[in-house]
Amino acid sequence: MTQSLVVGVDAGATSTRVAVHALDGTRVGYARAGAANPTAHGLLKAAASLGDAVKAALPPGSGPRVAASMVGMAGDVAEMVPELARIWAEHGIVHGPRYEGDLTIAYAAGSAEPDGSLLLSGTGAGAARIAGYELAQVADAMGWLLGDTGSGFWIGRQAAKAVVNAMDRGLPVAELLPAEPPAGGEGLLLTLVGRHFLGTERPATPRAAGARIVRLAQADHMRLAALSALVSEAAQAGDPLAVKIVQEAADHLVATLRRVHVSGPVVLAGSVLTSDGPVREAVMELLSGETVTTARDAAGAAAWLSARPLLPSSEATALHPAFTACA
Repeated sequence: MTQSLVVGVDAGATSTRVAVHALDGTRVGYARAGAANPTAHGLLKAAASLGDAVKAALPPGSGPRVAASMVGMAGDVAEMVPELARIWAEHGIVHGPRYEGDLTIAYAAGSAEPDGSLLLSGTGAGAARIAGYELAQVADAMGWLLGDTGSGFWIGRQAAKAVVNAMDRGLPVAELLPAEPPAGGEGLLLTLVGRHFLGTERPATPRAAGARIVRLAQADHMRLAALSALVSEAAQAGDPLAVKIVQEAADHLVATLRRVHVSGPVVLAGSVLTSDGPVREAVMELLSGETVTTARDAAGAAAWLSARPLLPSSEATALHPAFTACA
């Protein structure tokens, strides 16, 4: 007998992942493609990326075997519904996908428990309480401009602000961009941020250096998010400013979690919290009394959520690791 398949989609603002599984958890297809968030990248680009990933992940001719599917996507997916229906029909998938927010999918990537909480910090940040595998409450996740406290963007912006403030107060350009990195850690973050923005440029005055960094950050705000890794590097080297930013980020993130967390496991998600580094370490220390797990593959989690109603409860729980193993 030919076994039914389930499809899970993690459609993000950076990349798209599609996982195809048999109901026994066996992964039979997996693919990555470009970003598929219509809010961030427009409908045409989002639909094209998602279509490419589905085509690459589905084994040839297997569309009619798909018994259930789920698409995890941030924001309002209404404009994508017709496009997804078209893509599914092109592959012979009879029933269109269920839609779920990315926070619920991220939680399921780290836990098979029906009730618990998610703490997310990647480019953005927020927390969510999950009840019965459904989103019950959200804190923060208000976007990079006015929210997402403790996110990679927030961490990077704090670092850039510190550098711009130092230049505004007259820090010599030679101290911002020394020939050799400062010894002992102190001042390292300023140098790393200065090199990130200015490269080989050597503005004539501190004011000119600060103004140049401001213009570059305004032209491409994602350059601020990229500073998060430099903050971690400097903190690990003992730079006091970087250590302070890291601790503030951890404090903010855990405070956000406390607004929604009631009971059950806490799942950490997003690159800032799933990667080894000082922010994760600080958060783990603050959550020492909680059961903490780390999110794994979100596309596999979406496939697991779509398969769960088709399986006995105990079997679905036992198969969770097989679905969410990172590709």
